[in-house]
Amino acid sequence: MTILAIDAGTTGVTALLVSRDARVVAKGYSEFPQHFPADGWVEHDPNEIWAATLNSVKQVLESSAIAEHGAPTAVGITDQRETIVLWDRETLGSARMAIVWQDRRTAGFCDQLKADGHEDRVRELTGLRLDPYFSATKLSWIKKQEPNVWAGVESGRTAIGTIDSYLIARMTRGVTHVTDASNASRTLLFDISTGEWSQELCDLFGVPIEALPEVVPSYGQVGTTDPASFAGLELPIAGIAGDQQAALFGQACFEVGSSKCTYGTGSFVLVNTGDKIVRSDAGLLSTVAWKHPDGTLTYALEGAIFVTGSAVQWLRDGLGIIENASETEEMALSVPNSAGVVFVPALTGLGAPDWDPNARGAIFGLTRGATAAHVVRATLEAIAFEVRDVVDVMVNEADVELPRLTVDGGAAANNFLCQVQADQVRVPVVRSEILETTGLGAAFLAGLGTGFWPNKEELAKSWRSDRTFEPGDRDEQAHRRWRVAVERTKNWATAASK
Repeated sequence: MTILAIDAGTTGVTALLVSRDARVVAKGYSEFPQHFPADGWVEHDPNEIWAATLNSVKQVLESSAIAEHGAPTAVGITDQRETIVLWDRETLGSARMAIVWQDRRTAGFCDQLKADGHEDRVRELTGLRLDPYFSATKLSWIKKQEPNVWAGVESGRTAIGTIDSYLIARMTRGVTHVTDASNASRTLLFDISTGEWSQELCDLFGVPIEALPEVVPSYGQVGTTDPASFAGLELPIAGIAGDQQAALFGQACFEVGSSKCTYGTGSFVLVNTGDKIVRSDAGLLSTVAWKHPDGTLTYALEGAIFVTGSAVQWLRDGLGIIENASETEEMALSVPNSAGVVFVPALTGLGAPDWDPNARGAIFGLTRGATAAHVVRATLEAIAFEVRDVVDVMVNEADVELPRLTVDGGAAANNFLCQVQADQVRVPVVRSEILETTGLGAAFLAGLGTGFWPNKEELAKSWRSDRTFEPGDRDEQAHRRWRVAVERTKNWATAASK
C-alpha cells in the first residue's frame, strides 16, 4: 500500500507515491505556464494547473511502482498557499485567471490600508502584514476592477479558494469546498487565535464570508475523490497543508524550536512554536502550522523570501546564461568569488525581513571582467544571504535558538549553496534525503489521517538525512555589500516613476 501526494507548486505540479517506510517510490511532474499580463502581475490558468495535476498523477499510476508497492490508499494535497482562484460551483469553470502569490498589483491598496490605520489590527488578528503577497487584497482588486466576475461571488454561484480548495473541488466534482487552517491563515481573512474566518476582516476587504471554504483539520478524511473526474481513483482526501507547513511536517519538525528551510520558487524558513503564537516586529510572520482533528492548532514563525529558485529560473529563461539549474554549482565553483558582483533578486519585490513590494531586482558591481559564472555565483550567494537575514531576525529578535537548519527543495541539491548557507547562518545545515519534502509532508498528513502511519513518532523515525554541511568561515564583507545593495533596490518602482 502507498499514499499519493500532490504538490501543486508555483511552476508545476508534482505527484509522489510514498511507501510505508516513507520512501518516494514513484514521481510524476508536469510544468504549467506562467502568465505576466502587466508589470508586477503574475497569473496562472486554473485549467492548466488541473491538467498538470492529472498528467503528473497519470505518470505515477503508469509507473512500475504500483505493482511493486501497491495502489494508493489515500491522497494528500499541498499547494502554493496565497494564490487565489475563483470557480463556478456547478461547472467548475474558472471565472478568471488565478492571481498568484507573487503578484504585486495591490501594492497601492496595501499602502492605503496602512495609511488608514488598519495594519496593527490586521497583524493582531492574522499574524501577517498588509502586503500584496496575501490573498485578501487580490479579492478586493477583483471586486473593484471586475464587477461582472464579482457578481458571481455575491450571488453565491462562484466559489473562492486557494489552489488546494480548487483542486479538491475538481477532484470531488464540486461536492467538497474546503481548505485547511494552514492555507486559511495565509489569506488575511483568518483569525489565527480563534481558528475561524473573521467577519471583521471579511468586511474590511469586502469578501462575503459564505463564499469561503470550510476550514477543516490538516489531517483526517474530509472528502472522497470522484473516479470519473480524478484519473479513475476513488480515494479519501485525508491531508491538506500549505506548501511550507507541509515541508515543516515532512521534515518531522514536530517539536517546539525545530526548523527547516525550503528552497523552492522562493525560500521559506519556518520554526515550530507549538501552541504559542510568537509575534514579530522585525519582518517575520506568525502563522498556523497545522490544525489537529481535535481542533487545536500548532503555530509557526516564518520568514518568507519571495525569489530564490525563480531567480535561477530567470537566469535560464530570461537571460539564457544557463540551460539547466544543475549547471549552477559547477559554474559557481569555476570562479574563486563573485568578483564584487551582487545580485538582489527582488524580481517581485522584497519579502522578509525587508517587506518592500516596490523594490525591484538589480545586479551591482559589474565590470568588463564580469562573466556569466560571476552572475551565477552571485545568485546562489544571494539565496544564502536572504536566508541568513531571516535567521538573524529569528535568533536575535524572536529569541529562537536554531541548533541546526534542515533544508529541502530543489536547490538544496546544490552543494555549493548548502555550504555557503552553513557558513552564513553559522549552524550545521542538514540536507534531507528526500528533497521533495513538501510532497512528503502532504503524504505524511494523509497517512496519519487514515492510520497508514499510527502516530507522529513513527513518522519522525522515518526521516533520514543525506548530508550535513558544517559551518566554515563567514564572509562578512560580502554580506555587508549585499545589505548595501538591498537598500538601493528599495522603493525603485515608485521612485523611478517620478
